[in-house]
Amino acid sequence: MSPNNSRRVVITGVGVISPNGIGAGVFWDAILHGKSAARKVEGFDASRFPTTFACEVTGYVPTEHFSTKEIKRLDRFVQLALIAAKEAIADSGLTAEGADPSRIGVVIGSGIGGIQTLETEARALDLNAENPKVSAFLIPKLIVNMASGEVAIRHGFCGPNLSQVTACATGTHAIGDAMKIIQRGAADVMVAGGTEAAVTPLGFGGFCSMKALSRRNDDPTRASRPFDLDRDGFVMGEGAGIVVVEELTRAQKRGAKIYAEVAGYGLSADAYHITEPEPTGRGARQAMAMAIADAGLNPGDVDYVNAHGTSTRFNDKAETLAIKTLFGDHARKLAVSSTKSTTGHLLGAAGAVESVACAFAFQHNILPPTSNYVTPDPDCDLDIIPNQAREAKIRVALNNAFGFGGQNGCLILKRFQ
Repeated sequence: MSPNNSRRVVITGVGVISPNGIGAGVFWDAILHGKSAARKVEGFDASRFPTTFACEVTGYVPTEHFSTKEIKRLDRFVQLALIAAKEAIADSGLTAEGADPSRIGVVIGSGIGGIQTLETEARALDLNAENPKVSAFLIPKLIVNMASGEVAIRHGFCGPNLSQVTACATGTHAIGDAMKIIQRGAADVMVAGGTEAAVTPLGFGGFCSMKALSRRNDDPTRASRPFDLDRDGFVMGEGAGIVVVEELTRAQKRGAKIYAEVAGYGLSADAYHITEPEPTGRGARQAMAMAIADAGLNPGDVDYVNAHGTSTRFNDKAETLAIKTLFGDHARKLAVSSTKSTTGHLLGAAGAVESVACAFAFQHNILPPTSNYVTPDPDCDLDIIPNQAREAKIRVALNNAFGFGGQNGCLILKRFQ
């Protein structure tokens, strides 16, 4: 695959609302210092589930950000997206003054969408009533595309507007697709990322029933341990990550701060299983190779991999194998870490939040660690930056995201030159 990237795309703004707090800076401090957000579930009584903890966004008071009327029509996943988008747009310095709104678009996805609304309305619906009633806000609150729609409505962005639903690869696909929209000239600026708020009785219970979640109930903060031999499942989280990506000359003309260049995008399908990764890492390897080639680079040019690293037995092993197969001897020189060890797994928001981590790594010349690493796993024998952040001036970062259904997405971010 030969690169066709005549229009360069850069990140000029970032926004995050994570289980560690509101704001990209709070998130960055937490992952650098391994401040786990895992704690007993507070949003509902989870005591009868086999897992009783998660990484929820706590300390968030909707009325501090939205009116009562707005809250009535916005599901939590849309609220989180709006907060992160507001921060990213402000951070970018993007304003309506002198801008063509038709050249600014939005692409924000979610793996699950408005499940909180669905649960609430399903419980309230009485099919035995003479006149069964459902809220008029049900559909516009739960559909995934409403995150993109609401951001566009509030900011007057009339350009391309769409949403991805590719499970845990969603946020990465959103940023990659936004990059391609700009490269082909359909827009000059895109607000892109992912959002998720599925820590609800139904969402949480579903993952529990799949036996996908860690059951380390006696020690939640140490439960998410990617690549560790004693990992026993992921920790469910929620949040949103949004970036403003912009055509380079436009960004330079207005004197925008540039975090990094989004240089390559790869995507593939395992075509193997509904939840398990293909054991050899074939699909992951294909997506990584595509992203590297799309950036006009070779595998040896990559310095750091922000791994998908979910803390599940099969995923971490398959991702390690994919990296070793693709990079060969260079795999031993790669720095690799999973920030899910601190945030938990933010599902559809994960790839976008982790792209922000990569952007900050360029800005601050430091790589976030893989926390909770105690016992090495011989099947996961990469340099995973265990437990302590590492100073490093990297040139090229690869961000991996792999979702249920075997849908894979990878981004190449470069230090801006």
